[in-house]
Amino acid sequence: MDRDDFAARVTAAEPTLYHISKSILKNDCDCADAVQEAIVTAYGKLLSLRDERYFKTWLCRILIHECYRIYRANRKVVPLEETLQTELPSEQSGDPGLFAAIMTLREELRLVIVLHYVEGFQVSEIAGMLKIPEGTVKSRLSRARAELRLALEEKEVLVHEL
Repeated sequence: MDRDDFAARVTAAEPTLYHISKSILKNDCDCADAVQEAIVTAYGKLLSLRDERYFKTWLCRILIHECYRIYRANRKVVPLEETLQTELPSEQSGDPGLFAAIMTLREELRLVIVLHYVEGFQVSEIAGMLKIPEGTVKSRLSRARAELRLALEEKEVLVHEL
């Protein structure tokens, strides 16, 4: 794979990379840093990619590692935005309630929801990226759907009570 092909594939995967990083880190600046570092790392390790068909999955896996590295580094830091802001804005979803509900899920559930429903990865691909069994991915998807259903039903009840 040459430099132009790499750049074209990275550009095509950019929305996916942003969604994945946002589901782990939440902070836009950290997301941008993680995506940039993942791209630099991927370019440096391009020769380790065995099959070009799996480029996007491979790049996503590198990004996930980078997101977790940044997350661990920032674990004790509370950003000013979080202290001032009670609800996250929705740029990705047409339904701000759904986006807010997804963002309240535990990280492990939020990540599989974003990878499966937003980015369209198959259960087997997600299992490979996260290095967990397919059954675990399926159970996390099931739990996440149940939690989302409850959160959205509670919100609907509150809206009707007003």
